[in-house]
Amino acid sequence: MRGGSGFLRRRRAAVAAGIAGILLGTLSGPASATTARAASAPAAVECPANLAGKATCYTGRDTDGAYYAIAVPKNWNRSLVVHAHGGPDLGAESDPERSTGDLERWSVMVDEGYAWAGSSYRRGGYGTRMAAADTEKVRRLFVEEFGKPKRTYVHGQSWGGDVAAKVVETYGAGKHGPYDGALLTNGVLGGGSRGYDYRVDLRVVYQYYCQNHPRPTEVQYPLWEGLREGSTMTSAGLGARLQECTGFESAPQDRTAAQQRNLDDILGVTGVPERTLESHLRFATFTFRDIVHNRLGGRNPFSNQGVRYSGSHDDKALNAGVERFSADPTAVRDLSYDSDLTGKVDIPVLTLHAIDDPTAFVEHESAYRDSLRGAGRERNLVQTFSRESEHSGLSDSEYATSIAALDSWVRTGRKPTPKSVAASCPAFDADHGTGCFYDPGFRPGSYASKVNARPGGLRWPAMTSGQEKAWSRIDGVGIAP
Repeated sequence: MRGGSGFLRRRRAAVAAGIAGILLGTLSGPASATTARAASAPAAVECPANLAGKATCYTGRDTDGAYYAIAVPKNWNRSLVVHAHGGPDLGAESDPERSTGDLERWSVMVDEGYAWAGSSYRRGGYGTRMAAADTEKVRRLFVEEFGKPKRTYVHGQSWGGDVAAKVVETYGAGKHGPYDGALLTNGVLGGGSRGYDYRVDLRVVYQYYCQNHPRPTEVQYPLWEGLREGSTMTSAGLGARLQECTGFESAPQDRTAAQQRNLDDILGVTGVPERTLESHLRFATFTFRDIVHNRLGGRNPFSNQGVRYSGSHDDKALNAGVERFSADPTAVRDLSYDSDLTGKVDIPVLTLHAIDDPTAFVEHESAYRDSLRGAGRERNLVQTFSRESEHSGLSDSEYATSIAALDSWVRTGRKPTPKSVAASCPAFDADHGTGCFYDPGFRPGSYASKVNARPGGLRWPAMTSGQEKAWSRIDGVGIAP
């Protein structure tokens, strides 16, 4: 089926522009961000070194500007894994190296006989539904070029877990949807409206102790913006301020007493691990700016009203002095609609999460289970946990085990258990040799046990049906569920 002419057609510009006027400033971004363009057909390229001789690889660009990569193994089992990458990256344009890098990183799927397809998304910046639409689009591109697989699975890690879960709810609903199962690993499954509350807390607690982001001599702005619009601060500049305040890059004996106390207080109150403190603060700075200014038109989706902070050397002073703010209900609604999960899942979903994940805390899994339980779909979920402590990558042996367990569940209808998944890992480790670290007896605490709850607040589906339809026509680029 190579060379077919079934690529998705150009959207009608007048319709898109009219709808953009309805939701100007929402997470879809300006209408120009989704302007259609001519697609490039998949072109054969050299595979990453770890797939040399094992597969045929292709790259291309879709009609919305998203670069993609595809690999078809020589021992193809006729099933496809569609990958949703994490981040979000903050570049204005789609990054052609993102999808090829992801292919190299997730080559274990190709080693196991699965074809693989991944999109770089049409642009950087936040937008879960946009990323889900681009993920679905690369699946369709694969089908048009290489034929319909026997089974199709969607995989997402980190923020990509949220994207993949949104793919399942938006495009995989019903018994006859295009997806047969989903694998979510180290997923940010609490959704945007509450999944970043601990970073909101970090942003305000950091400023209370450090007073250098912004400095008193600089232009002031509300901290929920992350960073004022137009600021030229860089990641290196932010790191220098963090070092100035906490000495986090220095050995403990080289920190001043004030730096050590600041560091102890910030970590004690927020629960953020020291080794990922800088990355969390970057997110609470640059990604928050993207969400607020580029996606929500300057509206505030975050709140810390009613939060009682504890764990410092003087909680009373902290709670009296920390900056407080309330969210704009329309901003919460739009962020929630874009990225929160309803739990309406009709296909098998298997998750794998590192117990000591320092970036997407394992309690995200509790939030996701609660979503499925609330929708009456918990029967479609199996959650497994690993005694690992990294976020961006887990053992290849466990990835191979997980996709095999999901595939077996789909093919046979027999639902696995955490124990049965763990028991099957050594056979895959014999090939991959990266170790099996499953803990079948682990159960995470509630999301509220890790992250300060916010009283009240709006959650999707507070949008009207008309707003939902308008959103899907902008951000879904004409891809119907």
